Amino acid sequence: MGRASSVAVDRTLAALADPHRRRVVDLLAQRPRAAGELARELAISPPAMSRHLKTLRISGLVEESHPEFDARVRIYALRPEPMVHLLRWLEESERLWSAQLLAFKAHIETAAQTGPDA
Repeated sequence: MGRASSVAVDRTLAALADPHRRRVVDLLAQRPRAAGELARELAISPPAMSRHLKTLRISGLVEESHPEFDARVRIYALRPEPMVHLLRWLEESERLWSAQLLAFKAHIETAAQTGPDA
């Protein structure tokens, strides 16, 4: 994995480390929502939600927009790119561990066939 992808994965994982932010991502996966709606859904204060949304914005996981009818309202939506980087990293990790486990299994099977004194 390249340096840029590694940094993106680090940023994504850091943002998702908080359970409130993971819940925001779950809610936004259903549809875009206003900040106030997210705060009500999670039963946290608007200032706390603002801090969580700022972290998610900086990480690149969400983007905000303003509806034409009211520029004071902020609508948040998920951005797919950070999750794509995370998914690629997970796939690479899975391939590595699968190869390691297969090699370990082969080693154990060979040792069992040759006996303890071989």
